[in-house]
Amino acid sequence: MSSSTTSSCDGSGDRSPPAASAGPASASAAAAEGPAARSRRRQCRDVFWLVVFLLHLLVFGAALALFGLNRFRQADRFNIGRYANLTAEPWGTPAGSPDPAPAPPSVYRSEDPTVPASELTETYWKYYGAAGGVGAVLAWAWLAAAAWRKDGGRLVMRTAVHSLTAYLAVVSVLCFWGKHFFWGVALAVGAGLHFLYVMSVLDRFPFTMLVLQKAVRMVRELPDVMRISYAFVLVMLCWMALWSFGVSGIVAFGIPNGGQWWLLLIFAVSLFWTGAVLSNTVHVIVSGMVFLVLIHGGSAAATMPPKPLLKSFQYAVTTSFGSICYGSLFTAAIRTLRWEIRGIRSKIGSNECLLCCIDFLFHIVETLVRFFNKYAYVQIAVNGQSFNRSARDAWELFQSTGIEALVAYDCSGAILLMSTILGGLITGTCTGVWTYYKQSDKAVMVGSTSMLMGMILVGLTVVVVESAVTSIYICYAEDPLLIQRWDPEFFEQMSEALHDRLQYRSSRARQILNGRLDHLPHTSSI
Repeated sequence: MSSSTTSSCDGSGDRSPPAASAGPASASAAAAEGPAARSRRRQCRDVFWLVVFLLHLLVFGAALALFGLNRFRQADRFNIGRYANLTAEPWGTPAGSPDPAPAPPSVYRSEDPTVPASELTETYWKYYGAAGGVGAVLAWAWLAAAAWRKDGGRLVMRTAVHSLTAYLAVVSVLCFWGKHFFWGVALAVGAGLHFLYVMSVLDRFPFTMLVLQKAVRMVRELPDVMRISYAFVLVMLCWMALWSFGVSGIVAFGIPNGGQWWLLLIFAVSLFWTGAVLSNTVHVIVSGMVFLVLIHGGSAAATMPPKPLLKSFQYAVTTSFGSICYGSLFTAAIRTLRWEIRGIRSKIGSNECLLCCIDFLFHIVETLVRFFNKYAYVQIAVNGQSFNRSARDAWELFQSTGIEALVAYDCSGAILLMSTILGGLITGTCTGVWTYYKQSDKAVMVGSTSMLMGMILVGLTVVVVESAVTSIYICYAEDPLLIQRWDPEFFEQMSEALHDRLQYRSSRARQILNGRLDHLPHTSSI
């Protein structure tokens, strides 16, 4: 079904004009008008995906409760084990034997009176409770350290760049020590790829640090958005309580033939989508606030509308929530893939065959980015458009103004992703080590799912800074004078960096064109 499906939420059928097509002046005017005037034009967008997400919560919530209760204080109270036994290997002697041996006590059979403590939901629930606590503490500590220090951007960047490679290597060694060779190899490869990526983008770090410092300054000027982020961490913890209860039942329920891992994968995707929706809801709220501050010249300006945070929150959880649900499915994966391909592409030498393959993948990803990019959330916050239209408008705005060259040069998104992964690794390691000493055969299973919990919780606070970065770029593309009025020195630095990037792209395009012309066959002049 098309993502442009809409349903009226209010009496008006008017649509808010897109900022990208209306031009900087009209976009500024549209953003500067009162919230009451804009609310009359807002409609629910991408309603189909809103319904899908709510049904997903209902179905998966019921399934989690079922799996958790199935082994809570009693083994297989709902007799789900009869379905697992359909794929299990039969007990006893081989087939064809006239007298099969009696089956030993089964963990699937509800009539089994002996229930090992290690196979009950409450045995594993405490590990996930610890994971949620560690992840929440790391999330709050990260935002506090980033926002309340003048050099918060520098601290965030140095921690992410220098710590992640080392931490991946250490966890890889721990996996080898615990004889989990697959995970050891996977984490070692991750450490190597991260190191290579950092080496390939070292020249971009000065500009990235500049952008992060200004984004952190913007967040510091808006303490209310940090409270919103903390509140959403609590909301996510409430959902994780149910999720960890159900997953603990799955871990305790020894499904054979890899069934546990498949179930955990399905519920991990569900948790990731839920976390991405909450994270992008915070993204929309913060983007709306930052845009208003830049439009009106400061949070204390007399022209600021009353209760802007409440209005931004209202739009995010009502008319724009369907678009948030839709975009949350794809943007993270596509954005990460784009960073990796850009890093590889920039380091390819004269290997024409490899360059051709990478260029093919690059153009595919660039096409997807037009429809799924994080800058769409700023347009959603300001104009209330559908996700795909917002993404196209934002990308066309960047392409028409040349800001895309600056966005591609900036690594702040990758740095913030590193912080999120580092938070998840710390959470997963703490939980996995504790599980290893109590239930060594479940350490990887519990540790990997705990890592996902930590990443989601830390991501809910990291997104505050990321929203400030994306809003700064959108405002600079819409009307550079907004940035000049907010910080003249930063405006000059941005303009100089943009000029350098456009010159670099122009000279590189000439080199490529001249190189291709040199390979053309020479013809005699007539």
